[in-house]
Amino acid sequence: MIVVDLLCAAAHRFEGWFPSAEALESQLAQGAVHCPLCGSQEVRRLPSAPYVHTGERGGEMREPSLPAAAPAPPPPAEDARLAHLWQTLRALGRQAEDVGARFPEEARRIHRGEADARPIRGQSSAEEFLSLLEEGIEVLPLPPLDEDMH
Repeated sequence: MIVVDLLCAAAHRFEGWFPSAEALESQLAQGAVHCPLCGSQEVRRLPSAPYVHTGERGGEMREPSLPAAAPAPPPPAEDARLAHLWQTLRALGRQAEDVGARFPEEARRIHRGEADARPIRGQSSAEEFLSLLEEGIEVLPLPPLDEDMH
């Protein structure tokens, strides 16, 4: 069993468990891996730290242990908080100006003071999203609005 970090086109990061590296690659190639937040099938594997045997345990190598059972579902209060957070994020998205595919460019213009500071929303690739963060530009992936789904 391998556990890998994955990233969708909307820059949602999540974890996936697969029987083997070959199974992971096969499922990615078939579009069988979906983002749990937005449902996107554009998913790629992120680099992860390899397991390194240090020899500190008398030379014995052990497989990492897996949890015995799946975690319990969140309590209802937590579900309510998540639903409230989701609604708040959607409300923020509705209040922002939709700049579409120009999002990375417009975010940079606002950051440099070349455009009026205002809330904006739009689309970017995962690479562009990460690039904005690396440049110190504060961006946040938001759930798609209902009107964006049509």
